[in-house]
Amino acid sequence: MDSLNPTHLLTMTLDVAFASILDVGQTAAGRRRIAPVSGGVFEGERLKGVVLPGGADWVINRADGVMLIDVRLSLLTDDNAAIYLRYTGNLRAAPDAMKRFNRGEALREDEYKLRMIPVFETGAEKYAWLNDMTCVGIGQRLRTGQPRYAIFEV
Repeated sequence: MDSLNPTHLLTMTLDVAFASILDVGQTAAGRRRIAPVSGGVFEGERLKGVVLPGGADWVINRADGVMLIDVRLSLLTDDNAAIYLRYTGNLRAAPDAMKRFNRGEALREDEYKLRMIPVFETGAEKYAWLNDMTCVGIGQRLRTGQPRYAIFEV
């Protein structure tokens, strides 16, 4: 059987407008919040560029303490190719750590796990290889509060 042998594709840091989060409230699925993404950067061996304003993270905080993420972003490479990126995932932490996280406090990296499954779409011929790529990612929240993700091809 083959092994996964993950290969680093890119690292991305997002600028999230936390002050502008829309709190939809408690829904049947959990507490729904929408966090606008105002920009960011990404870089890897085969592509780099910026995250355009206008994306968002549609967050659900479930009753069991898990935070689900559903992010949609527009990327623009340094050679002007447009790429759509969407990813889902979750952040898991012990109940006390999750309470602190939800209050905006920084957590140590050993206190949580942030995992995601990204999917890329582009019409740019140079980057068409992204359309069929299977990826996974791990995330961290920087001391500034901004999320950073390392995305790997598997």
